[in-house]
Amino acid sequence: MKVSILGSGAWGTTLAQVASDAGHDLLMWGRNRDVVDEINSSHKNSTFLGDVTLPRTIRATSDIDEAFVEAEVLILALPSQSLRENLEKWKSRYPTAIPSISTLKGIEVSTQLRMSEVLAQVIGLHEEKIGFITGPNLARELVQRQPAGAVGASINPQLAELIVKIFKTQYFRVYTSDDIVGCELAAALKNVIALAVGIVVGMGLGENTQAMIITRGLNEVTRLGVALGAAPLTFAGLAGMGDLVATCQSSLSRNRSFGETIGRSGDSQSVRETLGKTVEGVASAGAVVEMAHMVGVEIPIIEAVAEVVAGKMSPMKAMATLSEINTGAEIDLSGPG
Repeated sequence: MKVSILGSGAWGTTLAQVASDAGHDLLMWGRNRDVVDEINSSHKNSTFLGDVTLPRTIRATSDIDEAFVEAEVLILALPSQSLRENLEKWKSRYPTAIPSISTLKGIEVSTQLRMSEVLAQVIGLHEEKIGFITGPNLARELVQRQPAGAVGASINPQLAELIVKIFKTQYFRVYTSDDIVGCELAAALKNVIALAVGIVVGMGLGENTQAMIITRGLNEVTRLGVALGAAPLTFAGLAGMGDLVATCQSSLSRNRSFGETIGRSGDSQSVRETLGKTVEGVASAGAVVEMAHMVGVEIPIIEAVAEVVAGKMSPMKAMATLSEINTGAEIDLSGPG
């Protein structure tokens, strides 16, 4: 198939390699002309992936119309908080007859919408045309063709199977799901939990504390997801627990690394100013808290992270606050009601 990937960062480039290895015709769109020229001339994206050599079949362009015209399917690999701005610029010519597959793991701050909802709202794309791919997929490992799994989600079973076809290689296996709500929420919320784990690591706390944050964080993510209409078992699979563990435990995770820096320094503002990378959990934390308030779900770990990254609470105070909270029931997979 002819596949256009919108975004030339680490994740977009990695997925381009996977889809190229699967035999598809890949065109990447990127705003940065230097990155585009390097992909075309040297078959590298050194800005995001160092010395990795990409397949020669991958082409790149800075012309969005070229990316639209050539595509049989679009893969969105843009920063979550810039999705609406880009879609507004493109909506008069955005191709609505072909599927759009999001890879974006975030919640829009201003609206508390999932990324598929932003796509549907701005472009008017029917939900049958929207898919999502997620899972424990760290770009630095996947681009080295290390074995990994993912979940392709859509309410349209044919589109979920199409995601499998686009990315099917010997080292990358995609499973299908019809729970796009749960998959998107799990993907966005795990970034906030990874921030929490990074913070406690930066504070010098050990694996007992990390395990508590991960498991109680999964409890919060699941309860909020179910309250918002997700299937509870989604959070026990690759899209939920799998992605959560990979993101929380890996030094390759931007969210965990950002949290570690905050935990060591105690100063979120200076960390935000100097880190210079997109950290989805930072942007999403406050929006997730708003979502939880709307449905009456308590999420103390996520709330503490939101306070810390906003500079309203120190990491030490956050840990003290969490220690004072009454313990609740363990995770409930029975679903709503």
